[in-house]
Amino acid sequence: MSEENNLQIGKVNLDLTYYPGEDRYCDGTIEDELLQITSGYAEVEYPRIIEERKQWEILYHLSSQRENIVEWLPIDRHMKVLEVGAGCGAITGALARKAGHVTSVDLSLKRSKINAYRHSELGNIEIRLGNFQDVEPSLDTDYDYICLIGVFEYAQAYIEEDPQSGETKFERFLNIMKKHLKADGRIVIAIENRFGLKYWAGCREDHLGTFFSGLEDYPQEGPVKTFTRAGLEKIFKRCDAGNYQFFYPYPDYKFMHTLYSDAYLPKQGELSDNMRNFDRDRMVLFDEKKVFDSIIRDGKFADFSNSYLVVLGPEVSTQYVKYSNDRQPEYQIRTEICAENRLGYQEQEVAEQGRSLLQRIVRKFPMSLQASEHIRAIGTAYTSLRDRYKDSDLKINRCHLVDVKEQIYDSKLADSVNVTEIKPYVELEYLDGVTLEELMDECLLHDDQDAFMTLLARYVELVDFHNEQPVADFDMIFANIILTVKDPYKPFDPLQNAVWNLIDYEWTFGKQMSTKELAFRAIYCYILEDKKREKLNLDRVVEALELTDEEMEGYREQELSFQRFVTGNHRSMTELRDLMRHECHDPQKLLQDVAEFKGRVGVQVYEDHGAGYREEESYFLKNVEEDGAGRSVELTFPADVSQIRIDPAMTCCIVTFQHISLNGQELILGGKHAQITTNGYPIGEQTYAFTTGDPNVNISFCNEEGRFVGNGDVTLEAAWEITELTEQMAKQIETAHQPKRRFFH
Repeated sequence: MSEENNLQIGKVNLDLTYYPGEDRYCDGTIEDELLQITSGYAEVEYPRIIEERKQWEILYHLSSQRENIVEWLPIDRHMKVLEVGAGCGAITGALARKAGHVTSVDLSLKRSKINAYRHSELGNIEIRLGNFQDVEPSLDTDYDYICLIGVFEYAQAYIEEDPQSGETKFERFLNIMKKHLKADGRIVIAIENRFGLKYWAGCREDHLGTFFSGLEDYPQEGPVKTFTRAGLEKIFKRCDAGNYQFFYPYPDYKFMHTLYSDAYLPKQGELSDNMRNFDRDRMVLFDEKKVFDSIIRDGKFADFSNSYLVVLGPEVSTQYVKYSNDRQPEYQIRTEICAENRLGYQEQEVAEQGRSLLQRIVRKFPMSLQASEHIRAIGTAYTSLRDRYKDSDLKINRCHLVDVKEQIYDSKLADSVNVTEIKPYVELEYLDGVTLEELMDECLLHDDQDAFMTLLARYVELVDFHNEQPVADFDMIFANIILTVKDPYKPFDPLQNAVWNLIDYEWTFGKQMSTKELAFRAIYCYILEDKKREKLNLDRVVEALELTDEEMEGYREQELSFQRFVTGNHRSMTELRDLMRHECHDPQKLLQDVAEFKGRVGVQVYEDHGAGYREEESYFLKNVEEDGAGRSVELTFPADVSQIRIDPAMTCCIVTFQHISLNGQELILGGKHAQITTNGYPIGEQTYAFTTGDPNVNISFCNEEGRFVGNGDVTLEAAWEITELTEQMAKQIETAHQPKRRFFH
């Protein structure tokens, strides 16, 4: 590669060998803004900039949560990764911090510069620019991972068809990718599900910004096409892709915080974070949480997940991932559930008998250097809580702290791959049971308040054990307590035949906390998470816990302080969406508004009480009579009204006035009693063409001699016929007439 085809930004190399000389894809001035941010600010400042600028594009390209979709993958320093369609580098950094070398391919020079500036201190990134089909022959053929994140759906835009092969462009693209993969390598595809529930519920198609276009199988041909699960599987089989695993990023792959799999599907009640329209307005046709619950109950979640993440190649052991990286850096962690062969079974046995021979393990990892101490604190919390509850019926889930050496990059060293650091993680026992939260939901579902209170009383009894000791888990919410069967030969009973286990004690503090404080928080969090839980009789809860109003107010304030402590006052994703002012429209309300508007038939009235017309004081009529194209009104005005304005419609139209009278006396041009003006063009007797969407008729109640009908109220009667005009007809009429004042005659 010659020097003239090489651009260096920090430690990142940009290969321009196949760059066509101009960017053929650009999002406009926002890319200039992104370039200014990434070249002038450190990555640690991105969250502040995202909050300040309140723009979807900046959030989309610079949010660290974009990395979640690949951060969990088992990539290590011995591996090579190919990233196709790197764009502004939303996931490039996550790959480079894990892999030995990352080759990124992109068409845009400006976007590649943005990518390079934000990762300029990482020396294992090479960006190759150019059309994919031009760059592709130069790529290696031994990549451990090939990542197609938000790329596969564009295949028909940059892959040429080969009529001889009989392949679709998507199949051809995948077959090309397979050539660059090691024998035991993996291809990772993240893509929207064409049948994703959010699209049924009223979200616009991500790429086109239109309603229902994906559901209708893209009736308008374009550069993008997403697929259902069955559609993707058809492609994989036609390409002989071999083994593949489907994962389900939630809420979607762009800002995933939870990853499910066929081996670990979501439970009812878990999918409540559905208002994620950062980029544009949406409709809300139904409650997605309730529909998700119904879909999960009927075993159809895989068909309606909003997005898919597919791993083609050897199976990965990860079954579930939960990210908690919307916190302060010192509390950012990743929780995952893996299925591993820890009992020494032979590979053949596992293949024949399936996952039942594998043992599930829960692990928690730090997401930042600062969070390592938080992970260590979980190990300490286990020991402290185990000692406190040693002789009670509440068991603390076993925890094991593991220290591992990990190779890292140090920007101050040229050969940084040999630098190591000690990074801890904790390993916890996986328990298969039912959460206390699920049992309480079941009580409320059957309107059994007594059973709910019985479970709450047992919870309080167990939590209260040795409450004089200086250690407490502040997060003893009902979802963190799981009940397992004590005697497998007897029916499960939460009070008589169950072991109560505390499975998550991340927020354990070395101080004493009152039991009612912990119980209040558990109830508070429980109710906030689901509206259907509002049927709980809170008076009984308050009485049982002996809570005073002052205590409850103090506990609520404490909860707000705790949330600020954890997040560091950073905006949540929901708050960021609100800042971007993209609305969620309720169709029922819109229909009511339409019905109300139709009831008003668009007739607006202004009254002059001596200070002229005021828009804020105008009103729409609800008592307009309609007969086909005809409309008629009868109105009474107080004596202090000197003139009125009537807007007979809300669109360009032709209006024929049949009559207008005040107190029974017809108004005509030239009469001594009244004067009428309009902003329309006369085209016939008493007929006017309005070429504006704001047609109006002004009626004065006064003549040259003063008041028209004495000092009393004035009754107006009017009738007219209306015909709407097209935009073209309105322009033709406007061209044919010179603007001048018009009067009735």
